[in-house]
Amino acid sequence: MNKKKKLYEGKAFDISLYSFLIGGRKVKHEIIEQGNAAALLALENDKVVMVKQFRYPHKNVLEIPAGILNKNETSEECVKREFLEETGYEAKKITHLVRYYPLLGYSLQYIDCFLTTNIKKISEQNLDDEESIEVEKIPLKKVISMIKTGKIIDSKTITSVMIYAAKKKLN
Repeated sequence: MNKKKKLYEGKAFDISLYSFLIGGRKVKHEIIEQGNAAALLALENDKVVMVKQFRYPHKNVLEIPAGILNKNETSEECVKREFLEETGYEAKKITHLVRYYPLLGYSLQYIDCFLTTNIKKISEQNLDDEESIEVEKIPLKKVISMIKTGKIIDSKTITSVMIYAAKKKLN
């Protein structure tokens, strides 16, 4: 018995009620259905390419470039497209860091996080009408410190930076 009933349909996400059996018992869960995403930790001379943008209700937030996958788009294609649109930089080569589920238990969304150390400025930003993004380059060790002190609160940024740091034993 797996049933789904749409409760809400929105621009950014939908909410559905799922009914299923666990150990012979009927269970219901509200689940957020949102597009999967991809994020890019881009390093240039040991500086992280970050974007500062308005994220209600937190005001301006520092995070790594990221976006929601378009239909029939791979995570790799998405992250390269979003990086170019948000920063004007091209990622020459990317490697996968991790896939994680930021809202496990009540959302279907996953985020694929990638790394690049080979970037080139090729254009100006190409932002959506509702976006206002400033590009900042911050030394990696300072970004790690900002995570540890709670100045960076974005989960995809924290996950990407700390996975990279753990692999490089930087923290």
